[in-house]
Amino acid sequence: MKPRVGIIGPDDSVQLISEIAMEYSDHIQPVPFIYSNTNEASDLIQKNQQAVDLWILAGPALYNSFLESGVNQPFFLLKLDGASLTKTLVEIGYNDKKALESISIDMLTERDVYETYNDLYISSNQVYVQEYTHETPLESLLTFHQNLYQKGKVELCITCLRSIYDQLRLENIPAYRVTPTRSNIRETLSTAIQQWETMHFKQSQIAAILVKIQGIEKKDDHHMVSYELHRLILDIQAAILNFAESISGSFITIGTGAFVIFSTRGSVQETEKPIGSLLEELSLISDLPSNIGIGYGDTALSAEENARLALNHAQNYDSFCAFLVDNNGSIEGPLEEKEVITFKYRTENKEISDKLKHSGITITTFNKILSVQKRVGNGTITATQIADTLKMTPRNARRILTGLLDQGIAEIIGDEAPTSKGRPRKIYRVSGGVETGTSKTI
Repeated sequence: MKPRVGIIGPDDSVQLISEIAMEYSDHIQPVPFIYSNTNEASDLIQKNQQAVDLWILAGPALYNSFLESGVNQPFFLLKLDGASLTKTLVEIGYNDKKALESISIDMLTERDVYETYNDLYISSNQVYVQEYTHETPLESLLTFHQNLYQKGKVELCITCLRSIYDQLRLENIPAYRVTPTRSNIRETLSTAIQQWETMHFKQSQIAAILVKIQGIEKKDDHHMVSYELHRLILDIQAAILNFAESISGSFITIGTGAFVIFSTRGSVQETEKPIGSLLEELSLISDLPSNIGIGYGDTALSAEENARLALNHAQNYDSFCAFLVDNNGSIEGPLEEKEVITFKYRTENKEISDKLKHSGITITTFNKILSVQKRVGNGTITATQIADTLKMTPRNARRILTGLLDQGIAEIIGDEAPTSKGRPRKIYRVSGGVETGTSKTI
């Protein structure tokens, strides 16, 4: 499918670019957008983003307009350089027979202007240049020309902006305009096509995501009956299945605690549910270390090989982290995601550590409970809140709180009326002392 190329600018620029774009009709579908003033560009881009795959901006002044639109699409900026200026100078000197020595020029760099004058053997002693950066107010460019002309320092003005050109002419100030050359337009279109095809090829690459939960086959918890172990496995599978659905991927179990998801690179990169969210969910479901390796490749085999390499890096780095290996062999990681939940994997408080061992509760689970209690915001917690947040049964949550209570790490501070028939629910406050251990953010 040919990409739709939005061409935005003043009418004459858009017409020229669209005309040249037809030479590439086998590769692109041009979609013209014309404005009367640069201030209209941002809204025009924002309102038409659904009708366009990428953009060609007719001049450097449109860069800020594109950023202001908030559109997250590829764009390519037509540049104005010495060749563009030469075309305008030929029009002034050859066609209109006017002098070229006393002129104001905006937006172009001093280097391009003075090198062009030097190459044409024209004196530049009375040539004034106002360079442009993305922070330059466009109004200052108009003032630049007006002041020089009114003071008699220049005889005519050269601008790169249609709106300034029109205003200068309205004030009877001799003005000419610099526009992109045909060769520059062709070069920009060729670059856009090449980069789009490269990006499209990358987006269609196969992505393999290997998920490994360590030690699930050796889960040895005398408090956990077989039903709860099965529920744990089902909860893990449900989390991975939901993530696979979010990236339109296929989900396969390849062993106890090991899973693979196949999708496309584009789906993985564009998902609203980043890989960190899956790591977070797995960390809440189980205390067991979970790692993810993502691999991209041109074939399923190469993608899976890269995913295995990425998983190996993740496992060697830390618990609950992910690495990525690209199709060119580059390694990225650990992949950082937006902070959702923070808890510690160890504690340097020996008294707390000993008490947790006696209660049969892991340090990770304890620190997760502290994190949930902090998230609740009132310094208290219930078994229901723990069960809902950490994806465990209410019975298991009550067992953990009872163990903390027996060791003096938690206290009952009140009762909460049940929403239905039954006994009031206990309200606990868990105290962890001062934690100075290593922390991890998912």
